Formats: sequence, structure tokens, C-alpha cells
Amino acid sequence: MPHIPLLLVDGHNLLWRAWFGFPARIRSRDKTRDVTGVFGFFALLRVAVRELPVAPEIAVVFDGENAWDQRLDIDPTYKAHRPTDDEAMAPIRSLATVMRGLELLRIPQVVSDTAEADDVIATLVRRTHLRSRGRDVWIMSVDRDYYQLLAPRVKVLNTARRAGERIVAAEDVEARFGITPRRWCDRVSLVGDPSDGIPGVRGIGNVTAARLLAGGLAVENLPASGRLTGRIGTRVRQSFPRVLLWKQLAKLRGDLAITAEVTGQPAPPLPKAAEVLERLDLW
Repeated sequence: MPHIPLLLVDGHNLLWRAWFGFPARIRSRDKTRDVTGVFGFFALLRVAVRELPVAPEIAVVFDGENAWDQRLDIDPTYKAHRPTDDEAMAPIRSLATVMRGLELLRIPQVVSDTAEADDVIATLVRRTHLRSRGRDVWIMSVDRDYYQLLAPRVKVLNTARRAGERIVAAEDVEARFGITPRRWCDRVSLVGDPSDGIPGVRGIGNVTAARLLAGGLAVENLPASGRLTGRIGTRVRQSFPRVLLWKQLAKLRGDLAITAEVTGQPAPPLPKAAEVLERLDLW
């Protein structure tokens, strides 16, 4: 019997996208409530499920309340650039209702107080492949941090992309960026990642990073590689302690002690978002 695929959903990522990226505001019938976050969350989740060839098992993973603590211990400026005003944090007001909707639909939620969803998902991916090597895993997110997890049976599903381009596989990363998923964090340490506040080395883009990391070279081995020449080489050497720090920040942990387990059973069919809102008495 073939394995049921596993769909791991980055919950906060999806909620933020639903709130800020949905094409129109959705309001209750009496116009008193903005329900865009909840409506968009379940509408986009349904789109994702319909992208897959087989009905999957679904688990939605959320950041814990103290999710950034470990990386803040490494670098106190981690994600410090992100706005925290009321407008930027508006999606969080929908979180409790989204969680209630997931309970209603019997979709498991996974939260670890001191872990980001990225690390929990990395742990679940690793655990799944240690136990079920023939099982496909799909990660629903627009966050490119997950590219480091790509493997023959692990793919990213990004429904923000055009139809036909929503599935990102390891070979897509190699074709676009010139490095394998195994070297994704090395690339980030050189190029940077604005979403996480990682600046990277000035002047290094995709082409230069691919050249420096050619052949699967890790950034730790760059100083002895003979590749650090010219102005770029000087900048990498001057920034090298930070480069190693940025790689550490970018690397996802796959060894968390979480109690959540996947069951191997497909999720119940998802109703339309409007029906979910009806059942939550939001209309």
C-alpha cells in the first residue's frame, strides 16, 4: 500500500499571507468584522490540497510564543528589522479563530513554545524519512528557508506562484541558484536573507555565491580554497566570523524533542472557506 503524502503547513506564514496577500478584504455580512485572515487561511489551504495528486495527511505548524529565543541568543539583532506596530501584527488577531477552525476540521496543530515553525517542520521531515523512507512530504510556505530541506521526496509547495510553477524541487534550486539544497545555508550566509535580517556580504549575488561554493564547497572551507580573490575575497575574509554566524542562523534544526507524531492517515476533505466561517459563526 503506497504511503499517504504528508503536507506540513507553516501556519504563521500562511496566516500572514492570507491577511496581506488576499486580493480583497472579506467582511462579515453585517460589515462589522474583517474576516480576511480566517477566510484566506482556509481558502489557500484548500488550494494547496487540490494541488497534490493524492489527498494528504495535514499538520499545521505554528511558531511558539518564545520561538526566537535560541537564535536571539546567537545574534540579538535576529529579525529585529521586522515591524511590530498594530498594522504589521494585525494577522495575529485571527490566530485563535484559525486554530479553532483547524480543531473543527480535525486537522492537527503542532506548536513548541521555544521553537520556530521552520525547526519543527525540519524535525518532522527528518523523523518522517527516518521512519517512512517512501513517503512524500510537501511543505506549504513562501519561505525559502525550507529549500535546505529539499530532497527527492521533499518538495516545497508555494501557492503564491503561478499555476504550474508552485512546486519547488531540489533540481529547481540547483537550476536557479547554482547550488544544491545542502549548500542553501552557505549561500544565505554570503548573499543574505532580508526576511530574517541577514545582510550577507556586500557585492555577492547568486552568480558569485555559486562560483564560491562550486563543487559543494562549504563556507567554512573558503579561506583555504584559493577562491577568495580580489575585492570580494577581501570582503568575505573581513566578514568571515559574521558569515559563519549567519550560516548558523539560517540552518534549521531537525532534532527538536517534540511529542507530535504523524499518523499516516489522510485528512478529512476540506470544505470551502465560506463553510468554515459559517461553522465558526463568523458570518
